[in-house]
Amino acid sequence: MITEEILQIAMEQSAEEMNCKMEDFMKNQNVIVPFCLGKKARKYLKEPIAANIVSYGNNVVASVTEDVRDVMTEYVNKYEYYHLFETPNMHWLSEHLVEKGYKICFMAEYFLPDIRNLRLCFCDYEMRILKQQDFETLYLPEWDNALCKDRKQLDVLGVGAYEDQKLIGLAGCSADCEKMWQIGVDVLLKYRRKGIATALTSRLVHEILERGKVPFYCCAWSNIRSVRNALKSGFIPAWVEMTIKPDAIVDEINGEAK
Repeated sequence: MITEEILQIAMEQSAEEMNCKMEDFMKNQNVIVPFCLGKKARKYLKEPIAANIVSYGNNVVASVTEDVRDVMTEYVNKYEYYHLFETPNMHWLSEHLVEKGYKICFMAEYFLPDIRNLRLCFCDYEMRILKQQDFETLYLPEWDNALCKDRKQLDVLGVGAYEDQKLIGLAGCSADCEKMWQIGVDVLLKYRRKGIATALTSRLVHEILERGKVPFYCCAWSNIRSVRNALKSGFIPAWVEMTIKPDAIVDEINGEAK
């Protein structure tokens, strides 16, 4: 696959989750559509969702419920699209959402591989390809970015780094949707800053592509270490998302539920 084909697959997936058309992400004006989570949405996307805002760098597409349509419409038309994911503008949105019982919940940046710049990276440790059956004893806190205990059935492929027989780093991918597999990576603290994460991630990217799937990578833009790993592994920024949920769910995530 070439980079343009990968981007199209990602946009088609986002359109499935946003109840919009793929072409909406390429328009020069913002687009607002009724929220409906498609049947082929990423497995970890869970309702209730009051609104989801996505940008691929041209505009913003906002998928909204009736409860927040007026607020979200005013917001996306109030500022430049690339400022909608920034403070102080988000404070305006937050203040108006709280009045309706909602809060900003998740924000993240997503990366796709740039086929033109992909290369295999290496480290000083043995690397092994791991299959689903190899993960059974690895659902431990040190590997909770690479694997997800709550969705074991989706963890389909991985690459491990070993010192002798000890696992010191792990990149895993979950089959979160039909055509796209998400990569997560962990390296034991003692072994960081040795190029292990990039070696594991770049190898897993190639393994996923060989299986005809699109690898994608997600992190907070404040997680500089993770962003650097994405870039070194051949990924480039592709899209950003903001998700609005009921305030009770946000409070529960923050450990403040009553």
